[in-house]
Amino acid sequence: MSSLKSRLNMHFTACAAVAATAVAAAPQQAEATIQWSGAININIPSTTAGVYVNIQTGAFGTAAGTPGWDVNPWGSSGLGFFNPSAPAGGVYAGSGGVVANLTAGTLISAATTWTAGLNTTGAPWTLNSSNNLVGFRFNDGGGNLRYGWMRLSLAGSLIAQPRAIVEYAYEDSGAGINAGAIPAPGAVALLGAAGLMGSRRRRSA
Repeated sequence: MSSLKSRLNMHFTACAAVAATAVAAAPQQAEATIQWSGAININIPSTTAGVYVNIQTGAFGTAAGTPGWDVNPWGSSGLGFFNPSAPAGGVYAGSGGVVANLTAGTLISAATTWTAGLNTTGAPWTLNSSNNLVGFRFNDGGGNLRYGWMRLSLAGSLIAQPRAIVEYAYEDSGAGINAGAIPAPGAVALLGAAGLMGSRRRRSA
């Protein structure tokens, strides 16, 4: 009897090992993730160049030669938004050349109306406030469209300083994103912990 029991235990252990290996080998489905800049302060110069921002890398500059730039708020007599060559048809949420100041929670997706940004001098912007949400789309470098938003802080007029991009986020799966959405607090905390652990490893190395 003890010999039979021993053989059965060995059998079940082997089956469990095979099942575990199969689960580990199974392709894992990538989950959609919101990529958030965190609190930043990218100045928008009151010039005809403004600032060019690469959404994925966070790189920015005041020249159109900024590598891989995706959005360009600018203007010396108002607030405008310049478009890269792709995607065609405009990269900012809005219509008729007027970029929209989105209500928080507005879905930004393939169904959004896109436009090139005119240099505007008034509405729809909220002055002396960071209550300005601009929806955008961009190519991720692999020919895939991604959707995001950026928050602008404006002073007492559209050309007055300081004015800045204070945060932005995008959905890395190609799904839509709600204006103002950022990762869940737990996800942000995990990202922070991962960064801290990496820093500790580098210091201890």
